[in-house]
Amino acid sequence: MSGVTVRRLQETVCRLHEELVRYGLVAWTAGNVSGRVPGEDLFVIKPSGVSYDDLTPESIVVCDLDGELVEGELSPSSDTAAHAYVYRAMPQVGGVVHTHSTYASAWAARGEAIPCVLTAMADEFGGEIPVGPFALIGGDDIGKGIVATLEGHRSPAVLMQNHGVFTVGADARAAVKAAVMCEDVARTVHVARQLGEPLPIARPDIDRLYDRYQNVYGQRSPR
Repeated sequence: MSGVTVRRLQETVCRLHEELVRYGLVAWTAGNVSGRVPGEDLFVIKPSGVSYDDLTPESIVVCDLDGELVEGELSPSSDTAAHAYVYRAMPQVGGVVHTHSTYASAWAARGEAIPCVLTAMADEFGGEIPVGPFALIGGDDIGKGIVATLEGHRSPAVLMQNHGVFTVGADARAAVKAAVMCEDVARTVHVARQLGEPLPIARPDIDRLYDRYQNVYGQRSPR
């Protein structure tokens, strides 16, 4: 295990927790960000019950893919087993985020997927944001539900029934972005439904929007 690599990831993940606060996705000590250590069967994650104001890179703990503490003085997040299961089952995932953001969690409380009625949803999620099954906190049942629900979906976000949001990404930053966007579209679609039934976007158009956003939008590194 490269100490420099782990330290940089701890710094990154610590800093990304500030984004959860900045975008209003968490309350008190709830929520967490984790990041896979490149080239290792390890990940770093927020410690359990620690205030966001008190987080430091040193407080971000290191766990193996069984969710066992490898490095750090504090107990890992209560969602560590879920994160570990996702990393074991989805090797392409480099970051996992969990929030109880208000609007997305309201959809989760209803056990209802967020329909793809916005171009921003087609861009980021490639369709609806699906709902995963109810599962108790502490074991890897939540992780199993996340993986089973996202299989066959392009969405990097899942609404776990009666719980909240879990997002995945190629790295921790991408997973945080998905969490931010999930709450944004959950709020907008909720408001739209107060005015009437939102208009769906045709599947071929969703596919074209998703392809453009994923492969054309933004700046590209020179070859």
